[in-house]
Amino acid sequence: MNNRRVIVKVPASTANLGPGFDTLGMALSLYSWVELSAAERTEFRLYGEQMDGLPKDKSNLIYKVAQLVFNEAGVELPELSISMYSEIPLARGLGSSASAIVGALVAANALIGGPLSDDKLFQMATELEGHPDNVGASIFGGIVVSAWDGKQADYVKIAPHRKLETLVAIPAFQLATEKARHALPKQVSMSDAVFNVGRSSLLVAALASGELNLIGQAMRDRLHQPYRAALIPGMSAILDQATGHGALGAALSGAGPTLIAFVSADCPDKDGLERFLLQTLKQEGIEAETLWLPPCGHGPQITVEDAAKERAVPLMDRIKGEITA
Repeated sequence: MNNRRVIVKVPASTANLGPGFDTLGMALSLYSWVELSAAERTEFRLYGEQMDGLPKDKSNLIYKVAQLVFNEAGVELPELSISMYSEIPLARGLGSSASAIVGALVAANALIGGPLSDDKLFQMATELEGHPDNVGASIFGGIVVSAWDGKQADYVKIAPHRKLETLVAIPAFQLATEKARHALPKQVSMSDAVFNVGRSSLLVAALASGELNLIGQAMRDRLHQPYRAALIPGMSAILDQATGHGALGAALSGAGPTLIAFVSADCPDKDGLERFLLQTLKQEGIEAETLWLPPCGHGPQITVEDAAKERAVPLMDRIKGEITA
């Protein structure tokens, strides 16, 4: 039997960044952990409220994704011990499903000695998730600019500027990505398409060059945010007014309902910006929590142990000093 035990720590992600629909993503310092080892029979240890209701049999996403890796590598490991904890809230627009997919891919690959390249894992993750923005950020870290034609995903990684910080406001309700996508039109006008190409291009250039003063204009969007605004009361006001309260720019994080503000480290009134986000949502009857989440510059962190030699310490005991949320 394979005697390895693998723990993988995967960053959360924010996608779209305003105009870069399904193409731009950034890793954030909020994490999920996946532990894998071979076993006599498949067993699960799922910790925390984020895991409530998830299956504890071979229909579990982590198990199924791990088997895809083994099949790709020509390895048989039908029985697994799987542990997972996530501080990434579910269905909030912070890449919880992408982090689970990436965690399973990376952990399974490490468990069998790493035969698959990061790019191969990226291709598999993109196909599973249906778009490359979240999974690219979680695999490679930093800011990831990506494109996918249904067969091949390509990407370029940009290191986040040292002064770039992010503030998220996480409403106390879930919003399924499928529901958020149903709000989008089937067609858009040429002028809106051109508007977004320009803004997305400008945003990538601003992030790559460090011209943070351009972010506010560059994060404007006509493809998805106007259509999703009705699903998140207070969103339009936040996107329109956040720069007046000290933000560099603001956007819906992924499919929402989380809203994200890009902020310079030398912003003079971060507390005021935080109050603005919370009060704007509260006026609409929405309770929310805010978190300052530094961009995460790296992808998954992998720990590989010899399970036959190392005493099996429960996952939660292993990571208790790392949990932030």
